Amino acid sequence: MSEVSKKSGEVTLTEFTEDGKLVRKIRSFVRREGRLTKGQEHAMENNWPTMGIDFAKQMLDWKEVYNREAPVVLEIGFGMGASLVEMAKNAPEKNFIGIEVHSPGVGACLMGAEDAGLTNLRVMCHDGVEVFEYMIPDGSLDTVQLFFPDPWHKARHHKRRIVQPEFAEMLRKKLKIGGIFHMATDWENYAEHMVEVMDAAPGYRNTATNGAYIDRPEDRPLTKFEARGHRLGHGVWDMKYERTE
Repeated sequence: MSEVSKKSGEVTLTEFTEDGKLVRKIRSFVRREGRLTKGQEHAMENNWPTMGIDFAKQMLDWKEVYNREAPVVLEIGFGMGASLVEMAKNAPEKNFIGIEVHSPGVGACLMGAEDAGLTNLRVMCHDGVEVFEYMIPDGSLDTVQLFFPDPWHKARHHKRRIVQPEFAEMLRKKLKIGGIFHMATDWENYAEHMVEVMDAAPGYRNTATNGAYIDRPEDRPLTKFEARGHRLGHGVWDMKYERTE
């Protein structure tokens, strides 16, 4: 038995066992339609048949999705998709999939992918937690990326942050042994929170060799927002955790 409550775009799934005991569920977020520009709408119409994946309660077969076998990199919440498109363009030997709940972002990503002539990128416009639960095969991902998620900077909102113990375990099951969970944030407090959660999560190890953080890897593009932050003296923290078991 389950109940769903909605508030300000937030969804909390609450499930109960037959004897009425509460089962904790991961907080997730509803799909936000937004208003698409003409270009985004055109890109959705043109490219969804080849690059879009509709949500279904059925496990994906990556070889079938991409018509080849290659390492799979999945990004959760890719925003407008510029860095995801750049990564897919720079690493044609890898398969990329992005999940985003904001329709204009998906449209913008498809515009960029079309302009770049990409064949190794797929997108979904759906809640990431449901996609992981119903569509991502266990032990099938080489990398999961989470870049600049909502920091929920007020202390009373920290429980809304996506990086929580349940989330870490959900990702661990989907990563291959040796697979990487790569996070980046421009909020130092959130970076500390991420490290605290991931250091306590079973089956992971921090790949950093000097402290908790790593330098921005060359394969993570520098965003315009991030470059502006650097000029203003703002910090950015990258973390990579490897699945060990």
